[in-house]
Amino acid sequence: MSTTPRAARRVLFDVDGTLIDALANQRRVWHAWAAPHGLDGEAVYRTALRTRPLETFAEVAPGLDPAACLAAFHALEDEDVRTGTYAAFDGAADLLRALPAGAWALVTSNYEHRVRGRFARTGLPLPEVLVDAAAVPEGKPSPVPYLRAAELLAADPRDCLVVEDTASGAAAGVRAGMTVWTVNAPDPVPGAHRHFASLRDAAPQILEFAARSAPDAARVPGCPPD
Repeated sequence: MSTTPRAARRVLFDVDGTLIDALANQRRVWHAWAAPHGLDGEAVYRTALRTRPLETFAEVAPGLDPAACLAAFHALEDEDVRTGTYAAFDGAADLLRALPAGAWALVTSNYEHRVRGRFARTGLPLPEVLVDAAAVPEGKPSPVPYLRAAELLAADPRDCLVVEDTASGAAAGVRAGMTVWTVNAPDPVPGAHRHFASLRDAAPQILEFAARSAPDAARVPGCPPD
């Protein structure tokens, strides 16, 4: 294990399904987009869980104009931000407020203005760094979004903890060389270093990870040693 101190540890959070319970909203929006095109809404939604919107359109409706598809989808999502019903997961607000400023970031496949809208409605604090779909050329499971967040935080990827809820997000964090914990699901997510049934259960360990200096990584359960 390395004994040379590195920069402070950082925590990188996914948003939907990790901090905000918006999966029902996402399903409803994708069903609403699919219906006019005669597509199976649930099949489209399952595809959308592992791809960004333009990649979803290319897979489920290759004959449609992707720009028009994206405009229609954006309109549906923006309306959901204004009128949809959703909430932060239990413990999310307390956890984020307990983390030092500059010690955490959001890494989302959504767009910044929607994240800001949802955070405003649920009362969650926003970090200094937010990496959204427009900020990177590749989405999860590519490591690019998480590596971009680490870069903006001036953090070594080895000193970053990714908190996710999906296999695609977990794969992105692992490929970025980061510690990955998953939350809000009854079963462990393949590839993650540790799994918690809820964000509330994970919160004490997340705060402990953030509080320790980088060379102590191996002392926190679920953190691979250097």
